[in-house]
Amino acid sequence: MMEPLVQLQESVLHHLAVIYAGVETAESLEQIGTKLLAEMRLDSAQSLRPIVPHQNHWDQHDVVLITYGDSIEQDGEKPLQTLHRFMNERCKAVINSVHILPFFPYSSDDGFSVIDYSSVNEALGNWQHIGAIADDYRLMSDLVINHCSSRSAWFDNFIKGEGQGSDFFYTASPDDDLSTVVRPRTSALLRETPTSKGVQHVWCTFSHDQVDFDFRNPQVLLTFVSIIRQYLDNGVRLFRLDAVAFLWKQLGTPCINLEQTHEVVRLLRTLIEHAQPDAVIITETNIPNRENLAYFGNANEAHAIYNFSLPPLLLNTLITGNCQYLKNWMMSMPPAQNGTTYFNFIASHDGIGLRPAEGLLDELELNTLLTTMQQFGGRVSWRVADNGQQKPYEINIALFDALQGTVKGTDKWGLDRFVCAHAIMFGLEGIPGLYIHSLLGTGNDLERVNNTNQNRSINRHRWDYNLLDEELDSPHSQHHKVHQRLSALLELRIKQPAFHPNATQFTLQLGEQLFGYWRQSIDRRQSIFCISNITDTPQLLRLSDVNLIGTDHWMDLISGLEFNDSMMELEVQPYQTLWITNIK
Repeated sequence: MMEPLVQLQESVLHHLAVIYAGVETAESLEQIGTKLLAEMRLDSAQSLRPIVPHQNHWDQHDVVLITYGDSIEQDGEKPLQTLHRFMNERCKAVINSVHILPFFPYSSDDGFSVIDYSSVNEALGNWQHIGAIADDYRLMSDLVINHCSSRSAWFDNFIKGEGQGSDFFYTASPDDDLSTVVRPRTSALLRETPTSKGVQHVWCTFSHDQVDFDFRNPQVLLTFVSIIRQYLDNGVRLFRLDAVAFLWKQLGTPCINLEQTHEVVRLLRTLIEHAQPDAVIITETNIPNRENLAYFGNANEAHAIYNFSLPPLLLNTLITGNCQYLKNWMMSMPPAQNGTTYFNFIASHDGIGLRPAEGLLDELELNTLLTTMQQFGGRVSWRVADNGQQKPYEINIALFDALQGTVKGTDKWGLDRFVCAHAIMFGLEGIPGLYIHSLLGTGNDLERVNNTNQNRSINRHRWDYNLLDEELDSPHSQHHKVHQRLSALLELRIKQPAFHPNATQFTLQLGEQLFGYWRQSIDRRQSIFCISNITDTPQLLRLSDVNLIGTDHWMDLISGLEFNDSMMELEVQPYQTLWITNIK
């Protein structure tokens, strides 16, 4: 039987052979592999950790809070300290993990244009503050792997033509055929840049301040493996691979989802799981659903993928009062293999992506969704399609305001509709990610949009800690009501084995006004029927449609209602959710 270290060396060499097929490298693949293992401190048999295939590093207790390091601020205190205190005071009972969005020095895009990957933004705090949070919560960090800031030392060296970074960036010619390149933005793809070697045209997938790396150079890969090692040492256990779908470029292709990109993810998983077996890779790929699912690989790529189709489909469901599109999608989704899971979310620092709804919502539904969100104060961001035309890329709006009404306009059901959306998401197969401004019921920040001239700023409010404290303690505040109701749902969720991320899920057929699914725990002892009225009028639920087993005692976890044999039907109130279980 092959020694574990030799087996790992062989695996790494295989990954490298796929990634660099047809690419001339300054060093042999064996030399590159040796350096990769050294960077991850995996170059001795004693350093290897045993790997258990198809192991789930999560259960129903896992709930991730998504937040910027400075979403809450207080004078005289570093924002990371304030965030830590807020979580301990307001979240600890129901949230065990936190995704702190890029906390590094940056030049634009609220952190996603990283200047220095190795240090913490001084305005937020330092590595000690990050470590303190990692001691109390499972920590997710972004690995902004596709691009960095044009103000980084690496890009300065590229311009000078010497030092680390001088050969890190992808360039092309304006004369190249770039017509098939998939774009998430409307800005020009190439940035004209004077350098010591003359004018070069640097590839910029997102903005001209975000310059793309050239992973054909193995030094770029080695550098990121070194960064991963540093993050592990500082307590990071979940790695969000930002915009990873665009990582590998090859002229004459769409430059998205290429095989080399998938192989890089496989390589990073191989290295990370041998260094820290309970660490998790989550791929952030805001792309059509089928392409997104491909990042599971054969349970050998991402441990988890962002469930990007959920936000637009659930939003469409709740503003139209019709769940058919959501139900069709749910029935088409494959159950995640053990060792993989979905990362569910319905709001984030970004907008509500529309590419993941392609092929799922028809054009009329999509246009209705856009019009309704604009009436509720939302903005639309655009991309350039293959034919050169602009197409909607995402809706920018705070989820609380997005759900203030339906296609008929605003109404009195906004809070209940908002809570219903989260009740649906909390029960689904996968790990729930809860954006801090959803937990706090924060609305559109139009003032911030005007100040930054960036659509995404609408959902990136910064709270004053003392003001937030007052709002959360005020029984009549929308922020108090949202926080209390979502926390109560999470308190129930984390106690239910049937809500394990890999527990069985089956979509129920209850018509278009009631959306439902069944979850069953891995040991098959607990069942939960999750049923929501997604309309603004009461709906009758025939209990015969749910198939409650007569030998079990059934109750609704949320309301406490107990079911008996004489009950034939139940009136479900507007936006009410039932979690009907056979175990108290």
